[in-house]
Amino acid sequence: MIDHVGFPVSDYERSKTFYLKALAPLDYTLVMEVTQERHGHDPAAGFGANGKPDFWIGGEGGLDKPLHVAILAKDRATVDAFYKAAMAAGGRDNGAPGIRAHYHPNYYGAFVLDPDGHNIEAVCHTPT
Repeated sequence: MIDHVGFPVSDYERSKTFYLKALAPLDYTLVMEVTQERHGHDPAAGFGANGKPDFWIGGEGGLDKPLHVAILAKDRATVDAFYKAAMAAGGRDNGAPGIRAHYHPNYYGAFVLDPDGHNIEAVCHTPT
């Protein structure tokens, strides 16, 4: 089981603002922020649910290639809400909410590209 994931972004403040808005429907909030002043390295923001930061971005600079991260949603309405919030926050469409039967019959996901082009997904695996 993965405890957390983190990756660098090209514009820390822009990405932090995007994720604050885009992840809110998934009940993810900014749980912890590590600043350069306090720790002597690039800033990092840890987002998560229930007080546990498991999704981190860092200000070290962007990656050469985009990555894909999928966050579990409690239901399909939450996937829809994530998609709308991410698009409103400046994300780019990479797959509107819907069934992805090629994965399995109940795979309901939505895909949005963040400011650096990373493919961020919300997914629900339960039937309607």
